[in-house]
Amino acid sequence: MKAVPTWVDKVLDGNKHEQCVWDLCFSPDGSRLIVAAGNRVFVYDATDGSIIQPLKGHKETVYCVAYATDGKRFASGSADKSVIIWTDKLEGILKYTHNEAIQSLAYNPVTHQLASCAVTDFGLWSPEQKSVSKHKVSSRITCCSWTNDGQYLALGLYNGFVSIRNKAGEEKVKIERPQANIAPVWSVSWNPNKDEPGDMLAIVDWGQRLSFYQLAGKQIGKDRILGYDPCCLSWFSKGEYVVIGGGNKQCALHTKEGVKLSTIGEPNSWVWSCAVKPDSNFVAIGSNDGTIALYQLMFTTVHGLYKDRYAYRDNMTDIIIQHLITDQKVRIKCRDLVKKIAIYKNRLAVQLPDRIIVYELYSDDVADMHYRVKEKINKKFDCNLLVVCSQHLILCQEKRLQCLSFSGEREKEWVMESIIRYIKVIGGPSGKEGLLVGLKNGQIMKIFVDNAFPILLLKQSTSVRCLDLSCSRNKLAVVDEQNTCLVYDLNTKDLLFQERNANSVSWNTQYEDMLCFSGNGMLNIKASNFPVHQQKMQGFVVGFSGSKIFCLHVYAMSSVDVPQSAPMYQYLEKKMFKDAYKVACLGVTEGDWEALAHDALEGLDFDIAKRAFIRIRDLRYLELIHGIEERKRRGEQDNMVFLGDIYAYQTKFQEAAKLFKKSNQEQRALNMYTDLRMFDSAKEFLGAGDAQDKKLLITKQADWAKSSNEPKAAAEMYISAGEYLKAIDIIGDHGWPDMMIDLARKIDKADREALSRAALHLGKLGEFGYAAEVYSKMGDQKALIAMRVEAKHWDDAFTLVEKHPEYKSDVYVPYAQWLAEKDRFEEAQQAFHKAGLQAEAVKVLEQLTLNAVNETRFDDAGYYFWKLSIQCLDIAREEPERRHDMLQKFKDFQAKADIYYVYHTINRHVVEPFTSVLPEGLFNMSRFLLHKIDEDIPNGVSKSATLFTLAKQSKNLGAYKLARTAYERLRLLKLPRRFQDAVDLGCLTIRSKPFHDTEDLLPMCYRCSTTNPLLNKSGHQCVNCKQPFVPSFVNFEVLPLVEFTLEEGMTDEEAEHILNMSIPKQKKKSGPWSETRMANFQSLRLGDEPPEDDEDPFTARLKSYNDSDEFQPVIVNKPTLQTMSRSDVFILKWPKPLRYQFFRSLLPDVPITTCSSCNKLFHTDDFEQQYLQRGYCPFCRCKFEE
Repeated sequence: MKAVPTWVDKVLDGNKHEQCVWDLCFSPDGSRLIVAAGNRVFVYDATDGSIIQPLKGHKETVYCVAYATDGKRFASGSADKSVIIWTDKLEGILKYTHNEAIQSLAYNPVTHQLASCAVTDFGLWSPEQKSVSKHKVSSRITCCSWTNDGQYLALGLYNGFVSIRNKAGEEKVKIERPQANIAPVWSVSWNPNKDEPGDMLAIVDWGQRLSFYQLAGKQIGKDRILGYDPCCLSWFSKGEYVVIGGGNKQCALHTKEGVKLSTIGEPNSWVWSCAVKPDSNFVAIGSNDGTIALYQLMFTTVHGLYKDRYAYRDNMTDIIIQHLITDQKVRIKCRDLVKKIAIYKNRLAVQLPDRIIVYELYSDDVADMHYRVKEKINKKFDCNLLVVCSQHLILCQEKRLQCLSFSGEREKEWVMESIIRYIKVIGGPSGKEGLLVGLKNGQIMKIFVDNAFPILLLKQSTSVRCLDLSCSRNKLAVVDEQNTCLVYDLNTKDLLFQERNANSVSWNTQYEDMLCFSGNGMLNIKASNFPVHQQKMQGFVVGFSGSKIFCLHVYAMSSVDVPQSAPMYQYLEKKMFKDAYKVACLGVTEGDWEALAHDALEGLDFDIAKRAFIRIRDLRYLELIHGIEERKRRGEQDNMVFLGDIYAYQTKFQEAAKLFKKSNQEQRALNMYTDLRMFDSAKEFLGAGDAQDKKLLITKQADWAKSSNEPKAAAEMYISAGEYLKAIDIIGDHGWPDMMIDLARKIDKADREALSRAALHLGKLGEFGYAAEVYSKMGDQKALIAMRVEAKHWDDAFTLVEKHPEYKSDVYVPYAQWLAEKDRFEEAQQAFHKAGLQAEAVKVLEQLTLNAVNETRFDDAGYYFWKLSIQCLDIAREEPERRHDMLQKFKDFQAKADIYYVYHTINRHVVEPFTSVLPEGLFNMSRFLLHKIDEDIPNGVSKSATLFTLAKQSKNLGAYKLARTAYERLRLLKLPRRFQDAVDLGCLTIRSKPFHDTEDLLPMCYRCSTTNPLLNKSGHQCVNCKQPFVPSFVNFEVLPLVEFTLEEGMTDEEAEHILNMSIPKQKKKSGPWSETRMANFQSLRLGDEPPEDDEDPFTARLKSYNDSDEFQPVIVNKPTLQTMSRSDVFILKWPKPLRYQFFRSLLPDVPITTCSSCNKLFHTDDFEQQYLQRGYCPFCRCKFEE
């Protein structure tokens, strides 16, 4: 570091007496310097030292001045006990006083509050308040300073303590320093760097110490002994350095840790004040004899470079090693002034004022950036240059070179004829490294550290300024004092070339024939003997590796990426492909690599071209080169054909075609044009050629038109070339039916494949008429029917099937499936029947039934089971071999249909909160259902729900015995939680009821007149005659019907005919009158009743049963049938192979209705009500016309 005085002035009073400079400060912008000297305040121009204006206002000596950070005002304090506030226009605007002389002033950097310190008190003033708040202090105040955030004020006291106050003046921390009684604090200042982790206070006292403390009062580090009485202290703006002046008549520069670096100025008397200009390297000093001096600090660069590692000094005491490629950095704290730095391979040497430290890397890893101390040489050395090798240190002093071991012993010494201007390690084995030395007299020497004799490489007439050796050690580049770069061949000692305007030079460490030099703000790159390539760059070139140039500008080292494009193109112009490739490897752009690859390819240098294309990952050209190499290995040697292929790849098609034609390879040219869709060029190339080639060309042109989204043109070309299938596909894909039918009409009917595909496309386009025309042309009826089926044109399909019944299944099977998807199951079944697929019809209904049960749609499940039973009956009629199984299934499905039909109502009663069914109906249904499921319970039917309904309704209707039985049976079952409480309560409450059932509820058999229990183990039949009860399928009351069968030999139809021909029986009339009808007259008789008729033959037969366990129906003969009235007989007409069922009503006055579809019997009123509500039969959902 070097301190250069910018200007010096001396303050004198009117009698020419020297005036002590007690304090000074800079304005925030650094343009003014405010000086307290004598009883006046002087305002200086900081640039040239001229006095702008002396300010008068104090009557006695001015001790202190301070400038506000906003630059709008400054203040001065005097021994006359007053403080004056001045504006930036140098006008006094306010004056206030203390009781004693003012010792120190400080402006708050945030709030601009002014702290003014007298001997035993301090005041706080701000522009917003009118009065000054004052606070007493126990000791004399000597100095003060605010923290960066303006929250705390530090007061230096004469008793050696430091008091830290908040903005209100309250003491928060008191720093009691050791030996304070003999060490008055003379100056304090907070570090202004806001990036520091915490506030740091610098303190100097007249115990000749420099100390640093935290805001909390804890000391940072140890005291630094100054050796003199300090009087002033000032920080640099970034807090990296601190300036101290005092009784040793010097002003010194220290680090922020307190390490002394250098002396700034040495006036002839005590230095009472110093100040650092904001954001600069200028320091102002004021001394006891009135001298004011402004110094500029010149920080010299101390650094070292080896390849991509750059070491430089930071903050005067630290070393930063920077990896110029990865930009990694590592800091080494030396805690002392760093004077010299040298770096070589894994070694780093640092010269401090009294020692040299040698560091080494932890490992041999090229990316390792961690250093450790290897040796320390505790001696003081004076040298101009420092160089480190693997095992030695080289110290240069004027003409002398000394070689020291790491232990500090001198091993060799060389004395040159002239002053050494430049020295550099050029490598070599460990312990035998070579040094390149340039002298002032123009000599260039090579020295080996293990050889006592230097070797003269060459002698030039001008002094050496910089030099470098090429990587092969065959060429030497020298920059002399006339800024000329000279390049020599060391083998012949000849000057190869020279270039002007150079201040530094460096060879490329990765390429022998390339160097760069800098000068006049330009970077110059020279390859071989080609002209120099220039670009702008500030600084000095210190290294050149590949495409990276290391440049030192002012104090910073930077890595500049320089594409080697210009040298590469210079080599390409000379067709020097190998040298161009070597230069490209140093670093060029993708475009440069591509240019190199193509130039080498055209030059038929396939090896270089392949390497270049690999770098840019161009697989297309790599495949081309690979193909050419394979052909060459097979013996093909026609370079003209190879070059033609290359031109074709480079889109130079005409040149390629000419080369192919010269080589008699016309077909290769034709293929090239067709592959590129250059059909016009191909036709021009063909001229009047072969017709087959032209047809092939048209086909290829059509292929291209198709791929280039011109389908209509492609189709027309295919048609002209006879490629009908391709044309049909294009026309069909784009939906052009008119064009398709025109083409189909042109195609010969023998070409069935083309016609079939055309018809298929027409069907997809919805042009079924055209498609039918094509199929008719082909005579393919099966395909025509399939098209109608796919289009869901069922009427047309049925019409075709009538003409061609062999395709019956091809129509009715998909028709049935379509109907099933539309929930038209009856029609679907009919269609399956017509198709002869009875099993498919049953399968559809079985699946629907299963789904209905799983989804608790029990009414649908009953309906589907009834449909299944009818389906099984149809199969039994049409397939005699399966009749037995189908009839069994019919009975099973009929029973399940009844169960699910009834359970639907019971389930709704249990699940839903309200129901429209009367209690009697629920009572009858639950009894009916229990009789049906006593042994086998169908899926989804809950016995507990049925018993629960029966118990509940029995209790409501007075059937207490049945209710108790139902509750007892419920307790034996695992019940759902929703039933449990109700069942438990019902079991208890039912016991309070009488143990019998109301007689009105007991069912009576209409055959034997036996009163039956409500629950019968034999099922829903009479316990005496085993006559099954016939329920009404709405409320399930027992109908007054008795089933009878016909005697053998009588058919169902004959019996029906007899019944239809019978005379209706006259109802007996009550009263005294009797009516008699004869042939020609009618008579009425009063009083005497006619004799009663004989007993009804059917009634007599009702009692014809025995006590067997099987049911024996009433058997009726013809005479008995003839006595019956047709209105009293109900016939259930089951389809074949079943027989009719006959029932006789014993209460003709009870109206009964029969559903002709499902053969279920109903009370007429109930049936009509349900039919009106639903619109169909409640069981089979059949609708009637009347």
